[in-house]
Amino acid sequence: MRRRLVFSYSLLMILVLLALETPLAITLANRETERIRADRLADANRFASLAGPALRTGAVSAINDELQRYQELYGITAAVIDRERRQVAAPAGPRLDTELTDTAIFGALAGRQMTVPEVLWPWQVGPLVVAVPVNDGGEVIGAVITVSATERVRRTVTVWWAALAAVGLLAVSAGVMTAFRLAGWVLRPVTVLDVVTHDIAAGDGLARVPTQQGPPELRRLATSFNEMADAVADALERQRAFVAHASHQLRNPLTALRLRVEELGPSLTDEYGRDEHKLALEETDRLAQVLDGLLTLARAERAQHTMVVVDAAAVAKSRVAAWQPLANHRGIALTLAPVTDPVHARAVRTAVDQVLDALIDNAVKFGHPGGRVEVSVHRADDGVVVRVTDDGPGMTGAQLESSTERFWRAPDTQNIDGAGLGLTIVAVLVDASGGRLTMRPAEPTGLTADVWFRPGEA
Repeated sequence: MRRRLVFSYSLLMILVLLALETPLAITLANRETERIRADRLADANRFASLAGPALRTGAVSAINDELQRYQELYGITAAVIDRERRQVAAPAGPRLDTELTDTAIFGALAGRQMTVPEVLWPWQVGPLVVAVPVNDGGEVIGAVITVSATERVRRTVTVWWAALAAVGLLAVSAGVMTAFRLAGWVLRPVTVLDVVTHDIAAGDGLARVPTQQGPPELRRLATSFNEMADAVADALERQRAFVAHASHQLRNPLTALRLRVEELGPSLTDEYGRDEHKLALEETDRLAQVLDGLLTLARAERAQHTMVVVDAAAVAKSRVAAWQPLANHRGIALTLAPVTDPVHARAVRTAVDQVLDALIDNAVKFGHPGGRVEVSVHRADDGVVVRVTDDGPGMTGAQLESSTERFWRAPDTQNIDGAGLGLTIVAVLVDASGGRLTMRPAEPTGLTADVWFRPGEA
């Protein structure tokens, strides 16, 4: 954005300078041309006054001497032309028969004072030709023509134009430097605002915009943004606090309710009552799992996360060992790919543990007897990848997109225990750790979950 702003400002300045300096450059060229033209016209008119009697009488020796001395003194060639365009008087040297002189002679014999070219431009290399008519009683009987070199005039014009170009270049340079500083002053708060917005979107609820940078309008915008961020953060904190408090406060009454329902069991004698009693206990257990998941999620979202470096390989080994009895009970082979060296990852405290617990729990829970679940930890090019692969039913592409939503359950898993918060907690912890969660179907069946963490140093 800064480059676009500087480019627009510089382009406008260049156009203004061109609009100002182009007429000035043309004026300078016209001024220098007019100066030398006036001088040559004065000389030509003087020779025209002397050439009249010479053309009438044919005595041209005197005018020849004048033209010769004029050439020797000033280096300017002059000649007298009669009406038949013949050189009647001229200094010693080649005849004047160029296209420029022909044009000037034709105009002078028509009774006009001629200057060819009308303006001396720096890129022209030809001479300056000035021709005036010789009159006798109102009749044109000939013309006087002068041919002057223009190197000095063109050099003068070139010097003036170079000075104008240098002034313009300095002005553009100063304008570009000013534009960069002005753009930086204006856009720096916008850049900071963009960075803070991304930080807040990434989970840093404490990020705020400095309010003492840039123009007053952007300062007011920064203040308003901070007030909005405070209001949003306060609303989210109140919501999370409510969820955490409600989950915690409901836990004790639910436990007491379960005990009371459980005590009713011995008093039930008919088969229908015992079935309903069993269903009531299952529902209280299910509600307890939901409350536990909500409490865990609220704590994960509210916590001021501290980044630590952990040995992901060692954590994976301990979690596989912890889940091994349940996997054996369900007839699922839970294995850990061999890792010889420590694999250090940077994550929030207990994030790797909880992520592996949730992923292994889902893999074992939804797997079929005789299935397999493999956990692996390896280094990637830019970090550490913790992978959990199973050969269970897996999920479709649409289901994978919704899998991290709160309380989401696949249509074919509604009767399996769970609150639908496991993957949501995983996503929250991974985001807080600055990592990435990627899930894709495994081949031929099942699901592969990859969790990428930043590399850490022990």
